[in-house]
Formats: sequence, structure tokens, C-alpha cells
Amino acid sequence: MVKHIILWKLKPEHNNTSVKEGIKTGLEGLLGKIPGLVEIKVQICGLASSNADVMLYSVFNDENALNEYSVHPEHVYVANNFVRPFTETRMCLDFEV
Repeated sequence: MVKHIILWKLKPEHNNTSVKEGIKTGLEGLLGKIPGLVEIKVQICGLASSNADVMLYSVFNDENALNEYSVHPEHVYVANNFVRPFTETRMCLDFEV
């Protein structure tokens, strides 16, 4: 199994509930549409001590499935329309378990 963790900092003018809900709905809606994607969750309600605004936690069957996810048209659509336009910083950690 491969875990794919992303942390985003939103652009200040887009750091609102509507944008966060769009990211969450879009990404979590990919479950069942992309082969090898086993689990996907988006956290949008961090504690005051957080320095990121949105977190993606996802699990894939293997590294190949993660690579296919990154270019899958459904994922690309969500990323281009609900994520990238609103984020200023992205950090990623991928690892095998």
C-alpha cells in the first residue's frame, strides 16, 4: 500500500469554507472512479495551532496506482478546477506501508 499525504496553504483571498468544501467534495468524490484508489479523505477543519489549511490523506494499492491517479482525467479535472486555483503552497509526502 502507498499513502499519499498533501498539505495545502490556501491563498488568503480564498481561505474560506466554500473553497475548502469544494476541495473536499471534489477529491473525496474520486473514490470509486480511479482504479487503485483505496481510500481518500480531506480534512478542512484544523486546530488553531495548524499552519496548513487543507489536508489530503489517500491510500493506493501501489506506486503505479498513485502514478495513474496523478494523470487520471477525473483527478486532473478536480485539481485544475477545485484545488490549484486556490492554493499558494503544496507539500507532499508519499510512502509505502
